Amino acid sequence: MFRITAKEGVFFDLFVDTAVDTCKAAKMLDEFMNNLVDVPQKVRAIEEIEHKCDGHVHKMLEQLNRSFITPIDREDIYLIAKELDNITDCIESTAHRFKMFNVTGIKEDARRLSNLIIQCTEELKGVMSELKSMKNSKTLKDKIIEVNRIEDEADDIFRNAMQQLFMTENNAIEVIKWKEIYEYLENTLDACEDVANIVEGVVMKNA
Repeated sequence: MFRITAKEGVFFDLFVDTAVDTCKAAKMLDEFMNNLVDVPQKVRAIEEIEHKCDGHVHKMLEQLNRSFITPIDREDIYLIAKELDNITDCIESTAHRFKMFNVTGIKEDARRLSNLIIQCTEELKGVMSELKSMKNSKTLKDKIIEVNRIEDEADDIFRNAMQQLFMTENNAIEVIKWKEIYEYLENTLDACEDVANIVEGVVMKNA
């Protein structure tokens, strides 16, 4: 039977803490993209959230090193921790591109991808909240499926955005800028799906 002690439950609590801060970073990126003023300050704020997520991951890895028994496989704890952190890394990298490239306007497809990142991270927050009670959860599998659905929608938007960029943009510098920004937004959504897929594997192993 899948029982978790208070000590083992620390991992799940840290998963949730990381997911909560990931949601904050996603919302900050979206607000930043929709109001490109005070860019350096907003990028620093996103950096601070990313550093906070790094701290959660370090705590998880320290706890992992000290634990003889873990509630799920050690490699799965490690993978979930690292992939959750990868989401905020991608969000931070995206924000930096706007600063580095001196972007002054936002393309509609970028807004749509940013909105999907918010949706995806919110679903992942729910996934992490339900993971501790995976045996009895009535919503965990649906949330995993929804993350995959959102990522599929993002793939379509990404491909269309890239096609339109190369078909309609005559300024080579703008093509370079937006190609990279679109790719980082897509990488963020891919990282969300990676977390969901790892959790799906955990659920199957513990069924």
